[in-house]
Amino acid sequence: MIKQKTIDEIMETARVEDVVEDFVNLKRRGVNLIGLCPFHNEKTPSFTVSPSKGIYKCFGCGEGGDALKFVMEHEQLSYPEGLRYLASKYGIEIEETEVSDEARAERQHQESLFLVNEFAKQFYQQQMFETDRGKSVALSYFKRRGFREEVIKKFGLGYAPAGKDTFTLTAVQKGYNADLLKQLGLTSQYGRDFFRDRVMFPIHNLSGKVIGFGGRILVKDVKAPKYVNTPETEVYNKSKVLYGAFHAKQAIRKLDECILVEGYTDVISLHQADVKNVVASSGTSLTVGQIGLIKRYTENIKILYDGDKAGVKAALRGLGLVLEQGLN
Repeated sequence: MIKQKTIDEIMETARVEDVVEDFVNLKRRGVNLIGLCPFHNEKTPSFTVSPSKGIYKCFGCGEGGDALKFVMEHEQLSYPEGLRYLASKYGIEIEETEVSDEARAERQHQESLFLVNEFAKQFYQQQMFETDRGKSVALSYFKRRGFREEVIKKFGLGYAPAGKDTFTLTAVQKGYNADLLKQLGLTSQYGRDFFRDRVMFPIHNLSGKVIGFGGRILVKDVKAPKYVNTPETEVYNKSKVLYGAFHAKQAIRKLDECILVEGYTDVISLHQADVKNVVASSGTSLTVGQIGLIKRYTENIKILYDGDKAGVKAALRGLGLVLEQGLN
């Protein structure tokens, strides 16, 4: 249980406008800030944030409260999880008393999932930068695409080796739970690596934690798909995730526009060219959930898909969805 002293420090430090602006594009109106409500669909802003009072209020749906209430409602967090979110945002060290075994186990399970994914990202990076095949095949592939090394590292790109269980054996030897590897889709039910001989693209949530991966094949093979993604897991729901959103959210809010592209490499190429307000719906057709994610930051979307027949068809379909959701 989090000590009252820590709770008081969190509540005194958290500024409602800072917290809300991580998810909603706010504009100044007098002493307050206003934007589109993230809790219901609306075309005319009725969501108001009052920095002086430390509260938010939507005059459309009635939602309101302080910074803690906002993250709890928006991110579907419990009271302790909301406090931890704010503590992490403001760099506050949490002091706590004893917690129940059940609550501790649940929190540890969630943290374990993120830790395993983070280990996988580091493993794939090590394979690319420190093995002969990784350097000759994967790193050279990214460099042929024109990616600079600092951008490769910023996005956490890597390489999954060709061995059937190289990653799985390494993870287990390092003490990671085999069941968690399977739950996260990193290992098959038969104990084999899900990603093999592919360049790897970690997928982050809005807090920057790795929630899944996309893998691109390096050798043309009619039997294997060009791209494979992490299956649905407790932390990865592809219909509600946009690749690059963690790196793009500040630029989207600042420029009041989001550029929507098709793939991972499109995002990275534009980001490297200093166009940073860009995301991709990789691994799935554009969904209402993904559009809602963009709507938190801007009402303006620019669709930049491939110019082939499939790209034009996907762009027109996406355009229809964007307009249906009240965006420009």
